[in-house]
Amino acid sequence: MYVCHHKNGLIKSKTMNITKILRNRINMATVVTATASLTRAFSTGSATCSNNIATMPAVKVIPNDKLYTTEPPPQWFGNPSNPKSDDSWTNRNWLKSRFHFNFAEYQNRKNPNFGVLRVLNDDLVQPDRGFGAHPHREMEIITYIVQGKLTHQDNTGSKESLGRGSIQFMTAGTGIEHSEFNHEDVPLRFVQVWIKPRARGVPPKYGSYDAGRTDAAATKNKLQHLASDVANDATQTTPVRLNQDVDCFAAELEENRSLSLDVPEGRQAYLLCVEGSLELHGKTLERHDAAEIVGGPGPLEIRSTGVEETENGRVAHFLLFVMDEVPGSGRTDIA
Repeated sequence: MYVCHHKNGLIKSKTMNITKILRNRINMATVVTATASLTRAFSTGSATCSNNIATMPAVKVIPNDKLYTTEPPPQWFGNPSNPKSDDSWTNRNWLKSRFHFNFAEYQNRKNPNFGVLRVLNDDLVQPDRGFGAHPHREMEIITYIVQGKLTHQDNTGSKESLGRGSIQFMTAGTGIEHSEFNHEDVPLRFVQVWIKPRARGVPPKYGSYDAGRTDAAATKNKLQHLASDVANDATQTTPVRLNQDVDCFAAELEENRSLSLDVPEGRQAYLLCVEGSLELHGKTLERHDAAEIVGGPGPLEIRSTGVEETENGRVAHFLLFVMDEVPGSGRTDIA
């Protein structure tokens, strides 16, 4: 999670001087307009394999060791110095972030974005640390909590704390300022995604889905549709509705369980293996690995091949974004 710069300028933060620190560090891409279309999803207890690989969506694995990892100084976002010793910390620095796309100090012209996904950062924040008030604009922003509890506060008056499996969104639009903190005594892990909006100048808005209100056992081995296009009346993921043709799904799978999802021709998807290990059409993804998926006539089969201990028991866990295809997008430095 970093401050958002935009080609038309930067919103000034009255509470911090972060903008000076990160000025000229973020190169935002031009907005890509996407046409709304329908994505179908369904779940099964076990995968049905096909011998006709040509009928399946194409999968390219993005290994964890190809992600850019950064651990910025704590002062960048108003944090005190890192403690010399604290048993509750699992990392020596306050933040460890994995960048999936060209962002901030990571400048890689061969990895600018995937479709309308502009940023996907996998962040690990240590106890009593966080991101002080900072601005965003002209972006749809999703935050998915993996571990711990995230406390959000913004200048629209919204303030809440959310735990594992919850998702929040901001339509930054004409401008919004917020902070994100880990006020707990255990590490916080969350995935933040920036999505290019279909239109500029939209009024700012905040919304969320609190997974803590749902029985976690009842959602295992099921595909959870967490976010969708506000213009698509065929889906209902209220209140998490985005100003872009994107569907966001998540699932926790027990060992050797599988789900099937349609990613039809003309659509593409980005999958993050959050925890455990997965198999996608013969290709293996471990924790932190990702996959670029280009749609095809057959379903995408996702099977758990390894589980790990989590707040919701022993599961494999993934996050998936499905969107209109933008031919040629994605990493060109990985075969």
